[in-house]
Amino acid sequence: MTQFPSSVAEITKHLRDLPHDGRRRLVAIAGAPASGKSTLAGALSTAMNDAGYTATALPMDGFHLDNAVLIDRGLLHRKGAPETFDVHGFVHLVARLRDDAEIIFPTFDRARDIAVAGSGCVGPDCDTVIVEGNYLLFDAPAWRDLAVHWDLSVFVDVPFQTLRDRLIARWVAHGLSTQNAETRAAENDLANARRICDARLTANLIL
Repeated sequence: MTQFPSSVAEITKHLRDLPHDGRRRLVAIAGAPASGKSTLAGALSTAMNDAGYTATALPMDGFHLDNAVLIDRGLLHRKGAPETFDVHGFVHLVARLRDDAEIIFPTFDRARDIAVAGSGCVGPDCDTVIVEGNYLLFDAPAWRDLAVHWDLSVFVDVPFQTLRDRLIARWVAHGLSTQNAETRAAENDLANARRICDARLTANLIL
C-alpha cells in the first residue's frame, strides 16, 4: 500500500489554514491509475477528521458509464478513459459541493464493476471534500471546467514502471491471469496514464 506520512501531515497543516469561500474547501487529488490517489485521499480525510474538522473523500469513479452503455458505444475495452465517464454529471456535482447543504453522490463497486447510485453523502456538517480521480486536472473540454473549483490541487506523480507493476498486481488480484493483466494494463490503463500526463493542468502541489 502506498504511504504518504510526511506529505499527509504537511498537506493537512496547509488545509487547516487554507482560506475558502462558501461552506466547504475543495481539494483535488489527481493522478494516473494506481498512482495512490485513493490512499492519499483516505489518509487526508482521516487526518483532517482527527484534527477536528469534518472531511469526506469523494471518488469520481462513481461517474463511470454503465457497461451496457459502453458496449453500445463500443468503448467497453477502454473503460476508464475520459470518454467513458459522465463528465457533465460530474462537473455539475463538483459545482454544488461548495455550498449545497447535502450532496448525494454515486460510488463505484470495483468487485461488481458497476456504479452504485445514491451510495455516498456529503453532509451539512462537512467542511472539507477531498475529491480524487484520474481526470481532475485534465486539460480537455468539460474536464478543464473543474479547475476553477479547487482550493488546493495535488497531482500524484509516479513512474510508469511502478504504475505498470501495480496495475498488473491489481488485475491479478481481481482474477485475471498474469498475461491478461499485462495486456489490460498496457492497452488501457497505461494508455490512459499517458493521456493524463500529456494533458495535465498545473497543480498546486506535485507528490
